[in-house]
Amino acid sequence: MTTELRRLRNYIGGEFKDAADGRTTEVVNPATGEVYATAPLSGQADVDAAMAAAAAAFPGWRDTTPAERQKALLKIADAFEARADELVAAESENTGKPLGLTASEELPPMVDQIRFFAGAARLLEGRSAGEYMDGMTSIVRREPVGVCAQVAPWNYPMMMAVWKFAPAIAAGNTVVLKPSDTTPASTVLMAEIIDSVLPKGVFNVICGDRETGRAMVEHSTPAMASITGSVRAGMQVAESASKDVKRVHLELGGKAPVVVFEDADIPKAVEDIAVAGYFNAGQDCTAATRVLVHESIHDEFVAALAKAAADTKTGAPDDEDVLYGPLNNPNQLGQVAGFIERLPAHAKVEAGGHRVGDKGYFYAPTVVSGLKQDDEIIQNEVFGPVITVQSFTDESQALEYANGVEFALASSVWTKDHGRAMRMSKNLDFGCVWINTHIPLVAEMPHGGFKKSGYGKDLSAYGFEDYTRIKHVMTSLDG
Repeated sequence: MTTELRRLRNYIGGEFKDAADGRTTEVVNPATGEVYATAPLSGQADVDAAMAAAAAAFPGWRDTTPAERQKALLKIADAFEARADELVAAESENTGKPLGLTASEELPPMVDQIRFFAGAARLLEGRSAGEYMDGMTSIVRREPVGVCAQVAPWNYPMMMAVWKFAPAIAAGNTVVLKPSDTTPASTVLMAEIIDSVLPKGVFNVICGDRETGRAMVEHSTPAMASITGSVRAGMQVAESASKDVKRVHLELGGKAPVVVFEDADIPKAVEDIAVAGYFNAGQDCTAATRVLVHESIHDEFVAALAKAAADTKTGAPDDEDVLYGPLNNPNQLGQVAGFIERLPAHAKVEAGGHRVGDKGYFYAPTVVSGLKQDDEIIQNEVFGPVITVQSFTDESQALEYANGVEFALASSVWTKDHGRAMRMSKNLDFGCVWINTHIPLVAEMPHGGFKKSGYGKDLSAYGFEDYTRIKHVMTSLDG
């Protein structure tokens, strides 16, 4: 007996459509390794159609009042909340994530973030009008940039889609959004829910692969390209967008240092770092993956962290005792396993370091110690449930190690010394510094990094402003 595969479709101009040439890709549940759906493999014709729909809808949406855009986004938030169970089920099938944690840790923040940007729609302000030249009054206008081409990743398909479309639409832009080819189901469901709220063409979803994304970024219609993804993908987007000087918004990789000083509360630090390192199978650009521990507490800390790893459970989405599910795809499983297989002789696997089971893409919570600053696993993003531990001697060396990578997205400091915490937060070269915690995010605060972690901000008023342009208007007082 064969089970009929679910058929996902693009959402273009208010209609659900197959790819113009009929091509599809298979969508796999990473918890089982089994195909459960097909999705369009969109080509140039589909990209053209989506961009045309977004461009046609832009003038009307641009000219809506902030109150109208707020009302629409609040309706979307309410609709997502009302259909939370469906969204959670789709996301879990997409990613293999635990159902309970997806419902409690992802859906509520998503809804809150949409409501935040609904409010932000009514708070766009320029500088006050004034006379900076005799007989002339100057005004600054903030306007939407236009059509936005957006590419979301596979680690948080729903939430990253919200981070993309909510500020763009709140600011008066229209959107063509592409989910990852491995996780399109929840985004297509979001389009189904949004269909009853927004005018046709304001929000469009096209499924596809890397070439589909490239066609979106290189298309002449969008005024802005936004991506959350790998450094390599971000560099390709920036290069493609440069050909017609598109605005680019990049949220890329991370390698967050977690600096633990000798006066830290070790049990609390271990507990919180383990959760922040293993949540979502470590598939998070801000994950607590690179721990730096003062030499005086190194051995005690490593032993406690190894025990926490051993006590952490991964498994099926319906298992209420698991912290995380599988890695997203077989390539990612291979990447994580490869880092462990290539460890230098001086490294020691304190916990984990192996695949779990032979069905799906599960990997054990892992701790690796004895590492040096120039080791591959320290310098490159693993994006899996692997926490590395290094030892440092003093504050200066801790900063040297922490800043000594090409990524600069997030970091944390664990100490009871207020002055030290303030010095570290000043000198850590990362877009976010947490103190005695790691990974909490709120809609009101910006998220984004420096260096190879990209540029532009998600969330907050700063993220909202990224989707606007500034115009100077000067008028003569003489009439």
